[in-house]
This record gives sequence, C-alpha cells and structure tokens, in this order.
Amino acid sequence: MKKKLLIFLLCALAIFALCAYGVYNLFFDIQRIKGQEKIQELTSPDGQYTLLAYLNNGGATTNYAVLCSVKNNQTGKTKNIYWNYPCWNAEVTWLDGHTVTINGIVLNVGSDTFDYRNP
Repeated sequence: MKKKLLIFLLCALAIFALCAYGVYNLFFDIQRIKGQEKIQELTSPDGQYTLLAYLNNGGATTNYAVLCSVKNNQTGKTKNIYWNYPCWNAEVTWLDGHTVTINGIVLNVGSDTFDYRNP
C-alpha cells in the first residue's frame, strides 16, 4: 500500500512540475516574444553584436511595448534581452563591445535580461 502511495505522489509531483514549466514557458519567458515594427538597429563597437529594437502593439486595449533583441554576428543566434511595457521608444547606447544601455537599463548582452514583470 505504501509503495502505491509513493508512486502516486511521485507521478502527481511530476505532472505538477510539467504544468508549472508549461505555464512559465507560455506566459513568462521573453524568448517567446516576437518583434513587430523595427525601430532601431545598432551594431556594437567591436562588430560582434547587433541590437534590434522593436515596437510592439498590444492592440486596442493596451499600450505599446519595446522589445530588444541581440544577434551574435559570428554565430547568427538571436536572443531577447529587453522587454518593457508601457514604452514607446528605445534609447540605446553601446558602452563597450558587450555592454549596452537601453532606456537607462545597463545590460551585459551575454548574460543579462530585463523584463518589466520581474523587477
């Protein structure tokens, strides 16, 4: 009887973990967001990265949001590093080859991300 209960609890825990990961992946992962209207494109001083800023329209009942993606020009891989709402523009400045300032937020393009939902 104890063995059946243990198996049931482990299965329930596994199902819960899969559901929690699915909810996170669908609703909270900024890598799933696609850019809509490109508003800016800047290459890093060393030419290794290109930052693409997009203005996303949420529809009639929400404001605009800004999404910034960074493309590694050597590998071709792109990742989202900045997601802000409500926001209508992107003031972008490269500080060096790996550090960028977007609307006053300093990010290392290799390791940092900014999501307004996670202060």
